[in-house]
Amino acid sequence: MNSLKLSLCVLFGFLLAVSVNVLADERPDIVFVMLDDSGYSDFGCYGSAVDTPNIDAFAKEGIRFTDCHAAAPNCSPSRAGMLTGRIPSRVGIYSYIPPKHPMHLLDEEVTVAEILKGEGYATGHFGKWHLSNLENPNQTGPNDQGFDHSLGTSNNAMPSHKNPVNFVRNGEAIGKVEGFSCQIVVDETIGWLDTVPEDQRLFACVWFHEPHSKIASPEELIAKYEARGMNKKAAIYHANIENVDIAFGRLMEKLEQLKRKENTLVFLTSDNGGLNAFSTQGLRGKKSFVYEGGQREAGILRWPTKVKPGQTSDETISHLDLLPTVCDVTGATRPEGVKLDGTSWMPLLNGKPLKRPQPLFWFFYRVEPAAALRVGDYILMGYLEKPEKKYSHGLSPVDMPWIKKAKLTSFELYNLSEDLAQENDLSASHPEKLEEMRKLMIERHADVVADGPNWEW
Repeated sequence: MNSLKLSLCVLFGFLLAVSVNVLADERPDIVFVMLDDSGYSDFGCYGSAVDTPNIDAFAKEGIRFTDCHAAAPNCSPSRAGMLTGRIPSRVGIYSYIPPKHPMHLLDEEVTVAEILKGEGYATGHFGKWHLSNLENPNQTGPNDQGFDHSLGTSNNAMPSHKNPVNFVRNGEAIGKVEGFSCQIVVDETIGWLDTVPEDQRLFACVWFHEPHSKIASPEELIAKYEARGMNKKAAIYHANIENVDIAFGRLMEKLEQLKRKENTLVFLTSDNGGLNAFSTQGLRGKKSFVYEGGQREAGILRWPTKVKPGQTSDETISHLDLLPTVCDVTGATRPEGVKLDGTSWMPLLNGKPLKRPQPLFWFFYRVEPAAALRVGDYILMGYLEKPEKKYSHGLSPVDMPWIKKAKLTSFELYNLSEDLAQENDLSASHPEKLEEMRKLMIERHADVVADGPNWEW
């Protein structure tokens, strides 16, 4: 090679390296924040009586979604959908995972964390995991699913949110920790953030245990709500959400201190619907139901360098959309040979409407109705044929064959733009729309159930 060619090659290599570094610097940090069992209207900016000044201020800096949906109306399935971009039953997370149960997120599933770790991101998981039993060495935990660092629990904080005893850090139980769970989780996240080099991008899942029972809240916050005339139960619940708001505020402040705020995409939501009437704001159903009250969530996105502040959007979005969105905003390649059920938000972030190539679909075998399918303003609810033996609260051996073979046999149809409370069934008056969506639901249900693994025990 002559000297001119050699010089040109060296120059090209240098420019390529600079270009790659610039592109890498433009990629955002990403943080998913999720509460556990918080309903659609549990924040002040969604109409709650809870004082959530930090979350409300956060909403003013980004987009507050009014039509955001979890992947499922129950904890473990919802989390699986968020991390994989796949309908939970497709990956075999059919319900919540009880202790000593074989069901878990399989190692073959590709998570957001694994994708971003492959792109050079530092990755951390903090709080509730509930995608496997962390005490079982034969099941994959956060550190097997792409997270460099983790502090969490298999399921709930025990014996309550106060002074939990069941946290596991990177596979090792750490015993009792003083304080409230949400503050402990943020303490760990902040400590981890300090270890990430300034020039390295990061991804964090901060999954609070609150307000899932058994609830424990600071006494001074409880007293404040009791002074407003609330009964003890309501006061404890409202205080619980406010305690999360305080922890969330500390986390956002840390991002700002580290000068990461401007180019960090933060998405705040909940895993499923709440259990209290004041948490669902008139929506039908609650946690575990596929009616709107079970899977419509608060959803707030902030990304200062990309997203105009002060927006409210009625665009229909889903937690299933997060994986394809993350791939697009970071330039990462989507998993090959994998059926993804979400849609990237890139058009939305660029001020354009979303075009969803396949309808959103929810399936939770142990409730009635068991399925929901959304097309525009219309939502179809589908009932499974009756099981020979009543399904169990936690997935049991008798449930598995029924899940695989049960057919959808009856349906309800609602127009959410006119009837958000889902009180007026249109199935008799809109036969053409009913038939169109019935066919879609039956096809979608069959496809999802066929993909899901069989658990044996």
